[in-house]
Amino acid sequence: MAFTSGTVEFAHPSLPSPAQTWYRVYGDLSSSSSSSSSSSSSSSTQPPLVVLHGGPGYCHNYMLPLADLASPSSGEERPVVLYDQIGNGLSSHYPEKRGDATFWTVGLFLAELENLLAKLGIAGRQFDLLGHSWGGMLGAEFAVTRPTGLRRLILSNAPAAVSLWVDSVARLRSTLPQEVRDVLDRCEREDRLDSEEYEHATVEFLNRFGCRTQPWPADLIDSIVWTTEKDTTVASTMLGRSEFFVEGSLKDWTIVDRIARINVPTLLINGEYDEAQDSTLEPFFQAIDKVKWVTLAGAGHCAQFDARDKYLDVVKGFLQL
Repeated sequence: MAFTSGTVEFAHPSLPSPAQTWYRVYGDLSSSSSSSSSSSSSSSTQPPLVVLHGGPGYCHNYMLPLADLASPSSGEERPVVLYDQIGNGLSSHYPEKRGDATFWTVGLFLAELENLLAKLGIAGRQFDLLGHSWGGMLGAEFAVTRPTGLRRLILSNAPAAVSLWVDSVARLRSTLPQEVRDVLDRCEREDRLDSEEYEHATVEFLNRFGCRTQPWPADLIDSIVWTTEKDTTVASTMLGRSEFFVEGSLKDWTIVDRIARINVPTLLINGEYDEAQDSTLEPFFQAIDKVKWVTLAGAGHCAQFDARDKYLDVVKGFLQL
């Protein structure tokens, strides 16, 4: 599939020097329409879809299934924009900022998104936005500002508050086999969260509720390697050391009291076995005026792998409305 890759410079007051945000565009971004009408059957009029990856600390790789929407076989050839948030993947890294909660803020990532949209010529035109997990949290933060040009919003497997996420994960953890729970409890009690034993028990959880596709797809593994081995700065600072609780700078994050400001049609997606259980999405459903919610049978948190065809059909159908 045809794509173009590159970087855009991102300057921000908190940065010691301008960063580089790496991006990849599938399809022809220049051909997407700047018109307010998106109902034409011509593929050249389809607004671009900008994708926000999760983590924090992952990178674009595990969201690559969405590039299929730019394929001629999709029937619409919608431009799809993927990028790595700074501190992640192929964008600029700042390992010296490990543990600096005043640096790794939601505001920094929002400014980066706004900069990317401007540098790619998307700002001010019609575009759609899809955020997965943390990317959905970031997408919601962006949407409440009511940015010009945002046409449709997709919050995929994303919680409305970190406290709701932690509660959901705790309930799912209680369904694990007793021997797995015993390992997790013991390692946490002994502060051995970096042990191989704890890692293996965590993978048991993720096989059920993270990505149920076995073996895990290579694109997902690539993202995991980035955040767990190559550079753990963002994840360790914003989340912490465990899948089961948040001790980093996002621990008190919530958008529940601001959701009603989202004024564009919104699609909510989660999986039947998702870490983001229904309770984490419910505030979005209750507060957004024009909202649709789809739960994908048999899928976990990575529904783009676990129910790939259905996931893409749901996204495509929503964007075509």
